[in-house]
Amino acid sequence: MFTAFLLLLSACGGDDNSSDNDKLDVVTTNSIIWDITNNIAGEKINLHSIVPVGKDPHEYEPLPEDIVKSTDADLVFYNGLNLETGGNAWFSKLMNNANKQENEDYFPVSDGVDPLYLEDSNEEGKEDPHAWLNLENGIVYAQNITKHLSEKDPDNQAFYEENLEEYVAKLQELDAEAKDKFQTISDDKKMIVTSEGCFKYFSKAYDIPSAYIWEINTEEEGTPNQIKDLVTKLNETEVPALFIESSVDDRPMKTISKETGIDIYSKVFTDSIAEEGENGDSYYSMMKWNLDNIYEGLSQ
Repeated sequence: MFTAFLLLLSACGGDDNSSDNDKLDVVTTNSIIWDITNNIAGEKINLHSIVPVGKDPHEYEPLPEDIVKSTDADLVFYNGLNLETGGNAWFSKLMNNANKQENEDYFPVSDGVDPLYLEDSNEEGKEDPHAWLNLENGIVYAQNITKHLSEKDPDNQAFYEENLEEYVAKLQELDAEAKDKFQTISDDKKMIVTSEGCFKYFSKAYDIPSAYIWEINTEEEGTPNQIKDLVTKLNETEVPALFIESSVDDRPMKTISKETGIDIYSKVFTDSIAEEGENGDSYYSMMKWNLDNIYEGLSQ
């Protein structure tokens, strides 16, 4: 499929940004990386996100536009940690068919992050990809993006580095505030309960255990046994709130709520930012939303 699209569309890809040909063409795999890149580079680059806002980056089928943009890109940023390369490995196929070289044309923004792993595993290919849910890792993403932008576009290095400094300071302030707040929640209420087990990095950063229905979105989701196991676990706690991710089906969590009597407090953002103009429409604002709402829900 990818090869056919490339042959069909290659003729129209070269002049797609004719008015901005002096700028770097940069592609990111999802909206979170897109937003961090946009905060660093702004109008200095032409920027495209492959996975649209609100869609799941674990399993995705690139559109013809994505294939053209990726083929023509000067830089491609992806998360790594088994996100886009797990499951159907859509990103690996895309880069192969676009004739892109790893660590030359495309780079993992998670480089340098200390990976956490799926349960009962500690091996390559079993990493939990949701590293951005720890703000310290989001800072690593921003630093990696700045490094590779500067290497490809040294004339604008000072601009990128100045934006990085301001952005990191903003993320660090939010991170410090959250760590102080979460220390005030009593231990018997400390548990983040979501559909997907995507809060491992968040849990480690803010010292709050997590529980979930299924572990990762590439697996079976919301089976009767998964529901039963979580209900049993929650009935042994004093957890006051449940949370539902903005990009998953809410029905399994509604079943958990009905079976336990614990209310769903709010949505949280995991694999995508929100639509422009809504709460959570940037990496900073999605993390602030998550931190504020999880704190408020567990403080009841």
